[in-house]
Amino acid sequence: MISRIKGTQDNLDLTLLNFVINQARKHLQQYNFSEISTPILEPTELFTRSLGLQTDVVSKQMYTFGENHEICLRPEATAGIVRAFVENHIQQIPWKVFLWGSMFRHEQPQKGRWREFQQISIEIIGSKAIAQDAFFIKMLDSLFSQVFNLDSYALQINFIGTREDRETYKKELLKFLDQNKEKMCKTCLARKDANTLRIFDCKEKSCQELYEKAPKIVDYLSDESAKEWAELKQQLDLLSVSYAEEPRLVRGLDYYNKTVFEFVSGNLGAQSAFCGGGRYDHLVQEIDGKEDQPAIGAAIGIGRLLLLLDPIKNSLPLPQPAALTVIIPIDIEQNALALLIGQKLTNHHKTIDILLDDTSVKSKMRKANKLGAQWAVIVGSEEQKNKTALLKNMITGTDETVPQTELIKKIS
Repeated sequence: MISRIKGTQDNLDLTLLNFVINQARKHLQQYNFSEISTPILEPTELFTRSLGLQTDVVSKQMYTFGENHEICLRPEATAGIVRAFVENHIQQIPWKVFLWGSMFRHEQPQKGRWREFQQISIEIIGSKAIAQDAFFIKMLDSLFSQVFNLDSYALQINFIGTREDRETYKKELLKFLDQNKEKMCKTCLARKDANTLRIFDCKEKSCQELYEKAPKIVDYLSDESAKEWAELKQQLDLLSVSYAEEPRLVRGLDYYNKTVFEFVSGNLGAQSAFCGGGRYDHLVQEIDGKEDQPAIGAAIGIGRLLLLLDPIKNSLPLPQPAALTVIIPIDIEQNALALLIGQKLTNHHKTIDILLDDTSVKSKMRKANKLGAQWAVIVGSEEQKNKTALLKNMITGTDETVPQTELIKKIS
């Protein structure tokens, strides 16, 4: 047997997925976002330059190919959206867009972590106001709490300042790390010098306990950054957004600055974040834009969101399938008539299925019942001759013989 690739999924019931996408699309359009799409294939250089060579995504997880590994399957969508902004010479700012689709990372599959996974990526390019950050976070919080009826989650926020703020902070952090090297794992020791803030991404319990005692980046912000940090919290309070300050939250990609945040849920286990994002004020220029454009964005992990929604899906307004009418020809000789009846019903927007295989009527009726049919239209030689059909209500069990011309009117 040929099996699916490890870390991928067969999605055989898309009801909940389609509900999530449609509701998110409707919600974002209320906030004047436009839906776009970008390629799954991108230049590898796009991510090595934007995400950072020392990030796990670039150093370990990318699927690359080509003679010089110059092409890759996108591991995330923000860099591709920024490339599209630059390459298509977008002049209208702020540019408020979103997309959804598959991303790819060579990770160790586990609950909430796949090698092919889907995200909704939401970006505002060309807005520097910290008030925009608060409004953006509020928009996401409303999506989760009001549209999806989630209550078992928390919002974590941090402020990692400007490049200058982080350089000041790194000096103090390195002093702390040098004093505690013997308590750090091998991965963190490598990250310490290569990309210092990445140590906070470590999942080792001993490292996490150590970093609880580490200096906090918000204590090393410039006056301007400290003012923006205070403004962000004040405006989130004003918008009635509940949050917790998480001093070790830095996000896993190098392009972030200032505001960073994650929506997390203990119901997801170790992979607790189902939405994360932040501000990235220098990414446009790093991807060859003529000038920087301040921006903020977020990615929603659809797979993890579905894990949260599945236990409560009966409380969600999921679309109900249309009433199904099954057409049953008694013999092969009535197959052509069944096709014509089916065509008439679909022309009037009825949902139909036709059981054309040469099996008994009893077997076909059992199948219609399994399909959840509301109506069965049965035609045999007598009905074909008299231009009638036996219409059976599969819910009540009642039936009646009706002219074929009246089927549309009878099937409600």
